[in-house]
Amino acid sequence: MNVILPEKKVFNKRQIAIYVLIIVICIVSIVIGFCVQFYARIDMGRLFGGESKSELGKKTEDQIELLKSEFDQVFTNHIENGEGQDNKKKEADKPLVYTRIEGQDNKLNSYDVKVHIPYINIDNEIIEGYNKQIEDFIGKTSSILESQNKNIIYTVEYVANVQNDILSLMIRSNLKEGASAQRVIIQTYNYDLRNNKEISLEEVLKIEDINPSELQSKIKNEIGIEQKKVEDLKNLGYNIYNRDVTSDRYQLENSKQFYLTKDTLYIVYAYGNDTFTSETDLVII
Repeated sequence: MNVILPEKKVFNKRQIAIYVLIIVICIVSIVIGFCVQFYARIDMGRLFGGESKSELGKKTEDQIELLKSEFDQVFTNHIENGEGQDNKKKEADKPLVYTRIEGQDNKLNSYDVKVHIPYINIDNEIIEGYNKQIEDFIGKTSSILESQNKNIIYTVEYVANVQNDILSLMIRSNLKEGASAQRVIIQTYNYDLRNNKEISLEEVLKIEDINPSELQSKIKNEIGIEQKKVEDLKNLGYNIYNRDVTSDRYQLENSKQFYLTKDTLYIVYAYGNDTFTSETDLVII
């Protein structure tokens, strides 16, 4: 009696190539998914050699000057591009950022108030800290409404945006009290929705593939230009806010006020945050 063994399955070269290709695709997909989920935002077009749609770092000087001149129009008092984050919301039926206090009131010779004060609708300890800070604008509004014969003009406005899972919120208040100097305060809040943490400017630059050294040089150059304008005006007898171009405040690691959109990064130096002035410098990329 002959023993018949089962025939060995022989794979041809085409089959082997297909199996290898499938395995490689699976491994690449797992690696990309892991990186995207836990470490970084990957621009797929950039990853596979395509062109990124972002205009960050690609603007002409004319485009930058136009954005600076239109800065007032940025504050729309609502969130732009904030969909798809429902699992983060504290109140499911409201936007990720919404107007908490809104109103306009005036009293002759006492005050003229117009405010839109935001609330970040996320249940998180860091965000609770942000919202606590934002309440300062509510407190200031209340104190002004209780004032008499001080001739105060006070406005608060904001804009928010979600880009690359980064929530960016910018609030601007404008205060003019009697004969005192006008004061403009700009506060920004930037939060990594993916990793549930505050995000720094340096981290944003890494995500958006912006060269830190080049940006640092750009900041130094633009602040130097603004200071030269100040010196020219002072020679004409004007009293203008003086910038210390050697100050550490202009270092990237100390540049805390910034606002990110799909196509634009605003780095904000609002000197009214520290003293009574309306002077603000914008570095835009």
